[in-house]
Amino acid sequence: MNADQIKDLIAANLVCEYITLDGDGRHWNAVIVSPEFEGKRAIQRHQRVYATLGNKMKTDEIHALSMQTLTPAEWAVQQA
Repeated sequence: MNADQIKDLIAANLVCEYITLDGDGRHWNAVIVSPEFEGKRAIQRHQRVYATLGNKMKTDEIHALSMQTLTPAEWAVQQA
C-alpha cells in the first residue's frame, strides 16, 4: 500500500481534521488529528486507528505504523 491509500482508508473510517503519513513502503509514521480522540487515552486512540485499517496490519500490507494521535485542541497547541 502507498501513503495515499493508507490515508484514504483512515479518513474513510475516522473523522479527521488532519492526516500526514510518510514512510518507506513498509514502515510508516503518521500524525492524525481527530475530534474522536477527545477523552481517550493514547492506547484507545491507536486502537481506533488500527480499527480503520481492518486486516491490513495482520496481513502485513502495512508492516508498521507509528502514530501521533491528537485532538484538534492538542494539535492547535502543538502548532502554536
